[in-house]
Amino acid sequence: MHWIYLGIAIFTEVIGSLSLKASAGFTKSGPGALALIAFGVSLYLLSKALTGIPLGIAYAVWAGAGISLVSIASVFVFKQSLDAPGIIGITLILSGIIIINAFSKASVN
Repeated sequence: MHWIYLGIAIFTEVIGSLSLKASAGFTKSGPGALALIAFGVSLYLLSKALTGIPLGIAYAVWAGAGISLVSIASVFVFKQSLDAPGIIGITLILSGIIIINAFSKASVN
């Protein structure tokens, strides 16, 4: 269940980040409100995940997956571009998440 909390926390963090960009510096109240709600839900679910996943592992997965997903979603939602170094960086972040989960004994509580 802890990993499900973490997965939903990542999803809501991505929604919050995309909404934050769409809020145009909180000048648009709808996206601004959605950003605040999504970040609040994300942090709450991250705290629930931390009851069964070590902090360093949970935060690394939450932040790394969030960075990767927001970067990819921004290409489609905001028509931003990713160059080769950006793609390589995202690949390295995702590789790190896979390595942590597949091989680290620290990821098991």
